[in-house]
Amino acid sequence: MNTVKPWQLLLFLAPALIVYGVFSAMPLVQTLGQGLFSAGDSGNASFVGLDNFRTVLLDPDWSAGFWNAMANNAKFFCLHMLLQNPIGLLLATLFSIKGLRGARTYRTLIFLPTLLSVVIIGFIWQLILSPLWGVGEKLMGLAGLADWFAPWLGEEESALAAISMISVWQYIGMPMMLIYAALLAVPEEIVEAAHVEGASAMRIFWQIKLPLIYPTLGLVTILTFVANFNAFDLIYSIKGALAGPNYSTDILGTLFYRTFFGYQAQVGNAYLGSAVATLMFLVILAGVGLYFIAVQRRLTRFAL
Repeated sequence: MNTVKPWQLLLFLAPALIVYGVFSAMPLVQTLGQGLFSAGDSGNASFVGLDNFRTVLLDPDWSAGFWNAMANNAKFFCLHMLLQNPIGLLLATLFSIKGLRGARTYRTLIFLPTLLSVVIIGFIWQLILSPLWGVGEKLMGLAGLADWFAPWLGEEESALAAISMISVWQYIGMPMMLIYAALLAVPEEIVEAAHVEGASAMRIFWQIKLPLIYPTLGLVTILTFVANFNAFDLIYSIKGALAGPNYSTDILGTLFYRTFFGYQAQVGNAYLGSAVATLMFLVILAGVGLYFIAVQRRLTRFAL
């Protein structure tokens, strides 16, 4: 029996390790380290420890913006969890029904927005929802709902929810396809045995299929968390770096952009920006760690 030698493993892993180290690990370490420095009056970097983090978290000029972005990010994630993933589960369940006509076409159409550029998505929805030239009000008028139309993207109370709905519409194909694949992997023998025992389709879903896809649902949850707390492009393409109106759509990604690169009257500060990026990393790391400790261990017993 041939055994794989260590140098062979290293040979095949080296390209991936080099790419990961150069483009992921090294920038991450540099960012974490840069957050511990600050530029003095001479412009030279000097070690300041955790002062940048105290500034972002506690200084009145910075903390309000950070905690506002954090709260908006939490709302952004919750809206995805309450809408995107349950609807994705519902669609995946419908498409897994045998003999459903047009299932492939519907799956393709629903997944198609995921493949489109975020810039295109943002521009299209701005045109649709514009109160001046958009077609949203006319389309709602055809359904007798014209009175319900409002400039959702321009109001502080509704702008974040409106962008969240756009994001849900664009990315709902991802959880749908992941859950659909998990449902197809459920052994037919178990389902057929339940039918023989007289179980209804609803009972089979709730008591057999759903528990068996719990690991996939957990994976979808953590992917949604990481994606939402890394979000930036959709809000930037629709509302710009200021994340208006009045920062009501500001999230950690747009806050980091303004802090690091600067925007309009705000001067960029690479050291404070690195501190914000580090805090984003710690939030994501804490969420992923909590998932693996509190959730993943319990879900392994449901794995197929």
